[in-house]
Amino acid sequence: MDEGEKIKFAVIGCGHIGKRHAEMILGNKEAELVALCDSGEESALGIEKYNVGFYSSMEDLFAANLEIDVVNICTPNGLHSSQAAAALDKGMHVVVEKPIGLSKAKCEKVIDKALTNNKQVFAVMQNRYSPPSVWIKELIENKVLGNIFMVQLNCYWNRDSRYYKAGGWKGTHDLDGGTLYTQFSHFIDIMYWLFGDIENIQGKFNDFTHKDSTDFEDSGFVSFDFIDGGMGSLNYSTAIVNQNLESSITIIGEKGSVKIGGQYMNEVEICNIDGYEMPELPEANPPNDYGPYKGSAANHHYIIENVIDTLKGRTKATTNALEGLKVVDIIERIYSLRGSDLLKQNTNQEIKEV
Repeated sequence: MDEGEKIKFAVIGCGHIGKRHAEMILGNKEAELVALCDSGEESALGIEKYNVGFYSSMEDLFAANLEIDVVNICTPNGLHSSQAAAALDKGMHVVVEKPIGLSKAKCEKVIDKALTNNKQVFAVMQNRYSPPSVWIKELIENKVLGNIFMVQLNCYWNRDSRYYKAGGWKGTHDLDGGTLYTQFSHFIDIMYWLFGDIENIQGKFNDFTHKDSTDFEDSGFVSFDFIDGGMGSLNYSTAIVNQNLESSITIIGEKGSVKIGGQYMNEVEICNIDGYEMPELPEANPPNDYGPYKGSAANHHYIIENVIDTLKGRTKATTNALEGLKVVDIIERIYSLRGSDLLKQNTNQEIKEV
């Protein structure tokens, strides 16, 4: 792609995240927003300020024969894989909000389409850009902590009736997929990015406060071993009252201990490493603010920059499609322990991976 040429983007899905993508595209001098697409009524979406063509379906968008380099998929989770595949078949690169799909098999189909059409798939995992994440990645890669003994990931967020609205896609099995897909896949990605794949998974799940609003659990304890050494646990819940409590990772190594915490894994709370002096990190970006609730760090401008730099040959994708698939694979294996409709029938049963 020519160095001076603008990358042309179309955004599919005009909710909170879709609008954030549109804003970040408009804010980048090397990007151009050429179209928006959503199944809702244009007048009700609040997108007038973007002043670009609007299409009510991907079929209508493709039929318009616009010059589009990249399609950003910002729709409900259950639509991601099929919409990404359709865009790839039209010869467009794809940016996919997490997750790429709601199963490993669906992710594999997306990757196959990308390889067949020689196009890129960028998985959105913006928490990798947070200063504490960049710092701890360097520490792990340089073996500053030595061998890793234990890793504990805690994710405790508020998601109540302000979030799960009657008639919406959030909380449904087919379009949402589950708490780990929608709320906490970013943190599972950080764990995988740092320590690799897991095995010997055990899990215990419960649905404390969402029996009438979701098709799945709201809380879980999960333990496992890392294939590369050490053991870990994931403790999570969306049954927290009023507001998010924390997203944290505690790492115990042979040469020291680190805890990155705060509500969004945005603060280094403990750094106790033999012979190591903690550097001063840049300030983390604030969380995405959705009014009554908040999400992960507002780092989407880095995603757009990475797409442009990758397509212009300056760098490589921060989170490639295979890494996006691995996060889905880990979640799918954890969720396989619940059993069919387990949480609605017997909410306090312990299961072990076969």
